[in-house]
Amino acid sequence: MTNSPAIGQPVVILGGFLSSDRFYTGLRERLVQLSSESVRVVPLRRYEWVAAATPPSWVYLLDKLDQTVRRAAAVSVTGQVTLVGHSAGGVLARLYLSPESFFGRVYGGLERVKQVITLGSPHHNARRWIHGGMMSRWMDRHVPGAYFAPKVQYATVAGKLVRGDRRGSPRERQVYHFYRQIAGDGNAWGDGLVPLSSQLLDGARQIVLDGVSHFTGFGGPWYGSPEVIPRWWQACMEQRADQP
Repeated sequence: MTNSPAIGQPVVILGGFLSSDRFYTGLRERLVQLSSESVRVVPLRRYEWVAAATPPSWVYLLDKLDQTVRRAAAVSVTGQVTLVGHSAGGVLARLYLSPESFFGRVYGGLERVKQVITLGSPHHNARRWIHGGMMSRWMDRHVPGAYFAPKVQYATVAGKLVRGDRRGSPRERQVYHFYRQIAGDGNAWGDGLVPLSSQLLDGARQIVLDGVSHFTGFGGPWYGSPEVIPRWWQACMEQRADQP
């Protein structure tokens, strides 16, 4: 597959809950090859996600994201970036776009982000444990769906790896409980952690990838595997071309 033409729009990657920026080195390097653009990963460590327990403490994560986006936008021909968020990072990326004050901060991501691509993000999450359900439900109330389209292009990438089954194999029983916690229905397809219904955002371009898992260790190649990245990246670049 040929590289995407360089248009001077850098890429920023925001990792998922309990991840470290070093987990995304391979994804960053592959996107550099495919896009011929500068690609940066928001510098976060696992413990920094643990500390972000409630909406006021999300400010710390948003500040780190904002710093990275501003640096990338400063060298962008368009003054904008493509923001790629994995898992909870994709949920938080939607909040970053809002021009409204958030606990005393106004980020203005709407002016600096042209496209948001989410990878396996639990956009709809019924869980009541803090880091997952609270964040997703807050977004559903304040910036639902592709809230800032068409000014921002939204693409949600979802993996379809295994279906949950309460009476199935050990793996199927395990994912049944994961999916049930998140969406209320365990008999669903998903990426081994997040069911499809939670990953696909209303109003966004929806890209479903067969055989793709949530992350390494979930039973298959994940969104950041070298052979998987071109599958969703090309579709997202087609969206960019279709919606200038």
